[in-house]
Amino acid sequence: MNQKPNDAATVVGVIDPDVHTAGAYSTGWVNMGLYNAIQAIAMAGTLGASATLDAKLEQATDSSGTGVKDITGKSIVQLTQAGTDSDKQAIILLRDDELDVDNSFTHARLTITIGTATSDAGAIVLGHYCRYTSTALASVDEVVE
Repeated sequence: MNQKPNDAATVVGVIDPDVHTAGAYSTGWVNMGLYNAIQAIAMAGTLGASATLDAKLEQATDSSGTGVKDITGKSIVQLTQAGTDSDKQAIILLRDDELDVDNSFTHARLTITIGTATSDAGAIVLGHYCRYTSTALASVDEVVE
């Protein structure tokens, strides 16, 4: 095996796992010109009373979020405390050709929204099949080989 696993999939976005109040939280923008695909993993910890967790992928025409809009078909079925969805994960996959490339959309990000009650949650986005040198986020403290 010539390619290391962290060269095939690298951390390109994160929402730190924490206790989050109700609201929306987003990763940074991922330049899809660098990756053939991304894998966004939303993680629910202990959800508060009556809490909900939604997750979706959004797209923009640049790294500052210009023209941000949802990517059709790239959202999860809502996780709920009532539905016993605490301590579960949901994964959204995106290929670079699923962006609105005809209208120059080049970047993607994951947004999770916690509704009703403070809840434990986090997320990670992995970039797959990097076209150039794979570079993880600066927040990645260590890679042990």
